[in-house]
Amino acid sequence: MTHEPRMVTRECARCGCCSNGMKGRGQSCPPSRSHSPPLLKTKPMGIEKSNTASCRSAMIRIHVLEGAALVWSAEDAREIRERFRLVGTLVGALARKPRQNARLGLPLQLLPEEARLLAELGAAVLVRGTETQPPAEGEEPTQASEVEAYQQELEESYQEQQRLAGAERGALLARLAERIAQGRARRREQRGETPDTVEDSGLLDSPFVLPRGSMMVQLPTARRRPGRVERVDWTSPSPDWPHAGRPAHEARYRVFRELWGRGYYLSGGSKFGGDFLVYPGDPLRFHAHYIALCCPPGAPLPLHALVAATRLGTSVKKTLLLCSPGAGGALAFTSLQWSGLQ
Repeated sequence: MTHEPRMVTRECARCGCCSNGMKGRGQSCPPSRSHSPPLLKTKPMGIEKSNTASCRSAMIRIHVLEGAALVWSAEDAREIRERFRLVGTLVGALARKPRQNARLGLPLQLLPEEARLLAELGAAVLVRGTETQPPAEGEEPTQASEVEAYQQELEESYQEQQRLAGAERGALLARLAERIAQGRARRREQRGETPDTVEDSGLLDSPFVLPRGSMMVQLPTARRRPGRVERVDWTSPSPDWPHAGRPAHEARYRVFRELWGRGYYLSGGSKFGGDFLVYPGDPLRFHAHYIALCCPPGAPLPLHALVAATRLGTSVKKTLLLCSPGAGGALAFTSLQWSGLQ
């Protein structure tokens, strides 16, 4: 006898009629009922604008370029994760190991929803670089002077390193002078030379030249001074920020803001066919429990797409979370799982 697979809703925060809370095997919630997912039973964890502004003397700079939001400061990236519970994705190569992609570094790329949330909280400002733009009328370019200053700094560093290396070499030769003299005398004796040869002190007096290839060079991890930037208005679309006003972005942001406010961590869910992955805690400590799929208002969801998303979520031990606008404008959450794969 074959078992007919079906989709059932998991246990929710409002009723215990499904999953572990169901009274009889095979029972499920009525398909017309929508539930909130089993969210954290804590107070909303949103951060008010006033509290954020008072905790930072400078706002976080989010550099935008063709829709991508990047954070280049390590301090800002740490602040975003520890204070605001936003994960992002490191997309830069490591300075010491640039030819691998197992571990990546700065910049930190944020989702458009993460960048907008920080901007709405008053904790960050979206900016675009203007250094690649031609200088304004009457403004002299500074690139040549900066390159010349950098070359001068490298030369001064080389001369200082050569002086220190020469002094260290001289001190080492002075400590080993007796052993060097004994070794030379032994070699002269082996070659049959006269032992009364005047000791050669040229080794100590010879100048030392440090190869430029051996010079130590500092690899900066941050800019010494802020570059020229201009502010980007995230409330209106632009070439650098085209997300504003798009229905798909607005629907995703409502879901992101709601789940984030309830204490969840979220990251991109494109690898699992959804919009977000929903974690009950820090992704470094927890696996994702849900694959959030945002359903814009008025957009039909084909049955085959729903079945495919549900089966995919169940096969990776996650629950599909449908997020759609409900009655009165509030969001409705429906959790689905394919019981035939359990």
